[in-house]
Amino acid sequence: MDEEYDVIVLGTGLKECILSGLLSVDGLKVLHMDRNDYYGGESSSLNLTQLWKRFRGSDTPQENLGASREYNVDMIPKFIMANGLLVQTLIHTDVTKYLNFKAVDGSFVYKKGKIYKVPATDVEALKSPLMGLFEKRRARKFFIYVQDYDEKDPKSHEGLDLSKVTAREIISKYGLEDDTIDFIGHALALHNDDDYLDQPAIDFVKRIKLYAESLARFQGGSPYIYPLYGLGELPQAFARLSAVYGGTYMLNKPECKVEFDGSGKAIGVTSAGETAKCKKVVCDPSYLSDKVKKVGKVTRAVCIMSHPIPDTNDAHSVQIILPQKQLGRKSDMYLFCCSYAHNVAPKGKYIAFVSAEAETDNPEEELKPGIELLGPIDEIFYHSYDTYVPTNNQEEDNCFISATYDATTHFESTVVDVLDMYTKITGKTLDLSVDLSAASAAAEN
Repeated sequence: MDEEYDVIVLGTGLKECILSGLLSVDGLKVLHMDRNDYYGGESSSLNLTQLWKRFRGSDTPQENLGASREYNVDMIPKFIMANGLLVQTLIHTDVTKYLNFKAVDGSFVYKKGKIYKVPATDVEALKSPLMGLFEKRRARKFFIYVQDYDEKDPKSHEGLDLSKVTAREIISKYGLEDDTIDFIGHALALHNDDDYLDQPAIDFVKRIKLYAESLARFQGGSPYIYPLYGLGELPQAFARLSAVYGGTYMLNKPECKVEFDGSGKAIGVTSAGETAKCKKVVCDPSYLSDKVKKVGKVTRAVCIMSHPIPDTNDAHSVQIILPQKQLGRKSDMYLFCCSYAHNVAPKGKYIAFVSAEAETDNPEEELKPGIELLGPIDEIFYHSYDTYVPTNNQEEDNCFISATYDATTHFESTVVDVLDMYTKITGKTLDLSVDLSAASAAAEN
């Protein structure tokens, strides 16, 4: 291990593995270490025995739940936007050859105790029971504006400069009702609170366009795709990419300690008495706990069921967003379900997750609105984790620390963090202008 590397990466979570792959492709000499004996860190997928061990101690799971090895239960459950940044990164790096994807069946939103399919186009808006007749017409006009909007074509702007006009102003121009704003802002634009309303509308409009384009990509019932065998496949795929380009991997390395010189710059990592030298360190917050601060907490319920979620057209995989206002919360609640159709559970079994930014110390009570939508549950596990962001100055210490995974059930915020870190590490922007038609080939219809 006594060699010098350009970068040492600590932890094999998805963010660290994507960065390891990207940096190796760039020709940097990368050493990737993890204190665990498995890939994935916090973003791993567990079989049933591992799930029981983690949440129930040494208990053995009930036999009626099926074979342990047929379960791949994500600890950070997220779907992938079909036209989004993660797919662009997968294609850019050719990691798609290590993975098989399948479209997600449904995308729904919660309103006044019921769930509804999310309309994403002018045509769907006219059919949606979410809105009354006159509101449908107003929403249709808004969707047509968004669909036709092209940043480079001033004619499509209708006299609005979206870098100056707020989302609230553009919504009021179309006279949309509060409940309509709720589902557009939270289930289409995927904002997790209402702060976006007073920010420039350009991001809001781009997010809705991304949703609609992703929906069109696979002609499915949602804009999302998801890997067969669960998300634990993703870190491993990027790890393989890194290895192909000369990256070195070491799992089960105890007490990885970052070493600093007299001026406070990271110069290496020591484990089991051996030190590897490096110019830069990339890691998750658990490896440099004195350089991060706690900003919140995610609380989650993991449920095993023997049926699909009611009122979702028997969908094998589905996302339901419960907007904050509908629940009297400060941020949204997310419901994510997948099943044997994605090879993450035995035949006939479904895995559902209810996630939220914790606003109380009582997860059972806090997550109740989402859990009540699930119907009968075979087993339920609750877990919470603190979320951290880095506080260090990377230029001073050469340490690049990822932020903890949030409660959202999609990957856009995750990849934004990765691309931002990549730019800070390398000083260049990753060009993701790839041929997205290739993405269709990466997913099974």
